Amino acid sequence: MKPTRIRLNRGENSLQLVYPDREYTLPAEYLRVYSPSAEVRGHGPGEGVLVHGKIHVGIDTVEAAGRYALKLVFSDGHDSGIYTWDYLRELCEQHDTYWRDYLERLQAAGKGRDPDESVVKFIP
Repeated sequence: MKPTRIRLNRGENSLQLVYPDREYTLPAEYLRVYSPSAEVRGHGPGEGVLVHGKIHVGIDTVEAAGRYALKLVFSDGHDSGIYTWDYLRELCEQHDTYWRDYLERLQAAGKGRDPDESVVKFIP
């Protein structure tokens, strides 16, 4: 389902998507770490990478990709993901679950949201 309105909020580093039934605000960091690009997802099952250190990333531009998607250009230069309307709605509806999963994967990998930090694991 295509949103009825899309608004980039640079001050809050977020993208607002308005649908007939609900309104969502997705942080740029969330959109960046869940980019549908091959760089993030890989070319096949199990080939994806854990993107980390993107807490300060912003969205520079939002471009239409035909009539079926958006192309987001991020402040870190990432611009290869095409976010279909269906995928954007999925990211909206599954935000809490996906974000919790992402934070758990970061912790398990000893990575952090800030590019200048990582989780330190002490070995007894």
